[in-house]
Amino acid sequence: MLTLELLYFSVANNEETALMARTPLFTVVQELKARFTSFGGWEMPVQFSGITAEHQAVRSTAGMFDISHMGKFTLQGKNLVSQLQGLVPSDLSRLVPHQAQYSVLLNSQGGIIDDIIFYYQGEDNTGVQKGFIIVNAATTAKDKAWLLEHLDPKQVEFQDLSTEKVLLAVQGPKATEILQQFVEEDLTPIKAFGHLNTTVLGKPAILARTGYTGEDGFEVMVEPSVGIELWQSLIAEGVVPCGLGARDTLRLEAAMALYGQDIDDTTTPLEAGLGWLVHLDTKGDFIGREVLQQQKATGVQRKLVGLQMQKRNIARHDYSVLSDGKKVGEITSGTLSPTLGYPIALAYVPTEIAKVGNQLEVEIRGKNYPATIVKRPFYRSKSRVSK
Repeated sequence: MLTLELLYFSVANNEETALMARTPLFTVVQELKARFTSFGGWEMPVQFSGITAEHQAVRSTAGMFDISHMGKFTLQGKNLVSQLQGLVPSDLSRLVPHQAQYSVLLNSQGGIIDDIIFYYQGEDNTGVQKGFIIVNAATTAKDKAWLLEHLDPKQVEFQDLSTEKVLLAVQGPKATEILQQFVEEDLTPIKAFGHLNTTVLGKPAILARTGYTGEDGFEVMVEPSVGIELWQSLIAEGVVPCGLGARDTLRLEAAMALYGQDIDDTTTPLEAGLGWLVHLDTKGDFIGREVLQQQKATGVQRKLVGLQMQKRNIARHDYSVLSDGKKVGEITSGTLSPTLGYPIALAYVPTEIAKVGNQLEVEIRGKNYPATIVKRPFYRSKSRVSK
């Protein structure tokens, strides 16, 4: 799990690094004197110039992340969409070519196996539907096994490109403007969660207007040699290299869930505040539907809420949340928000007290400190484009 304690203090030692995978960008990242950590079996940069400086660069101008460790699956088949429909609660039939859907893979109890993005690339002239899925690094093997178990191999061709492609996230108010210099097609018309097959630096690439920071920007999938050249070209244009530390603080300000902390196979999307991706009324059966239908009808017992702390009282992962002196939940993620200047956190609490404005407490090193339930996201960018 990617906690801030891990980010600050768990820098991989020599014995660990010998066992970890490295992305194609490792050498060029290492040349920038990045600090590294172990994450999901990969040796990844946790910070370059500093978490706060990198965070502020993404909020004000542009930063970039090497996210090549994430799982990348391509899929094709005449019944691709209908095959995937049974594995997610979102109605994928609504997608038009070059549109993507954030969703979750569910188990039979409605628990989240992983959160994913499915990019639908459309249908060719023979009726074959094509798309690709991006999954979390730590769950790549699990997700692959689940998909292969539930997709009909006679109807869907599956390919794992996880170690064969570079994936770069270029994020921030000026990200599109800077990236445009290396792309012939006009990026302006692409809406949020839109994507296109194009060229970057004259070589084949897929660009998607997606990200994990709460800012506008693109995620770029290319061959390793192109990724290295693009990384160096973007640095020359002033884009700030960023590590997992800033990625964590940015996503938390935007109240984006981190798998393994805020969501896992014991939490349902309705409990996690992801009800907007559950389309019970417009699609047929899918794994976990019965549980979600029941929760929709009777209500969930707990909800993920946003908390605002005071001063520098930072609520960390696993800290106890109290109401009237009694433990009612636990912190899933927490940090001192670089943008807002005060501590923020996410926590699951009983539904009956999960109301904005309610006062709770968080136990920090044996003492209880006030926490207020607030609306999510904690931060909303003015530069983000709409769908």
